[in-house]
Amino acid sequence: MNAQELIESGNLELYVAGSLSVEESSEVEDAIETHPEVKEQVELIEDSVITLAEAVSPPLSALIWSQILDNIRKVRSLSDRKPSTNWGAITGWAATILALAGIFWMLKEKNDLQDRVQYTTTQNIVLEENAEKAESQLAEANDVLDIVRSKEYNSYTLPGNQAVAPQAYAKVYVNKKDKIAYIDASGLPEPPRGKVYQVWSLTMQPLTPTSVGLLDTYSESETLLFRIDMGQVAATEAFGITLEPEGGSETPTMDQLYTLGEVTL
Repeated sequence: MNAQELIESGNLELYVAGSLSVEESSEVEDAIETHPEVKEQVELIEDSVITLAEAVSPPLSALIWSQILDNIRKVRSLSDRKPSTNWGAITGWAATILALAGIFWMLKEKNDLQDRVQYTTTQNIVLEENAEKAESQLAEANDVLDIVRSKEYNSYTLPGNQAVAPQAYAKVYVNKKDKIAYIDASGLPEPPRGKVYQVWSLTMQPLTPTSVGLLDTYSESETLLFRIDMGQVAATEAFGITLEPEGGSETPTMDQLYTLGEVTL
């Protein structure tokens, strides 16, 4: 067929869509090489397909457009000319649009799959973190039970100071042999910002306070059970807990004494 018959046949639209046989595609490519009007018509079809696709689909990056066009055929650029509108051309347009729709559908499916994979990965990470946290809490709870039940520890209650915090209390578990004590601070109110509880070992005659530790991880602790090393303390007759500025104090602030109780060691 001559150039005009080829233009009116609708084969150019099918060629752009990649729907022709190898023999028919070769015929079109030969015509493109020998007939400028055929070449111009093909490029007009390509430009129109891109314009139509951009109008009905989400924005795509230049890289994706390049890949789409490479799958159809090599891109050429010439001046626009109004295409023919015969039935053959309409058939070609329909095939081209269906091909593009298939490409866009595959891109959307790929993106949806990537989103699902990312969501599943995130959920798995959250579950793993929650499992690790639960295991850590269980281990801490078991440690508390071991201390409370152990015959190596003597338990004492430190009642609240009626003048400062009458509802407050603390418990202390003392292992005299290993010179270790645990303070259960669950009966103390949460310290205000910039303040920290400080534990004091006391001897009564004369009254001598010795700092044995800060409860400076109060807000982070799950059990509110704090280990105190008593190795540097010669003797202890009582324990007191005061509220001090962050970092602790050299001597206890007596008007911020929250709990005080005698112990027998």
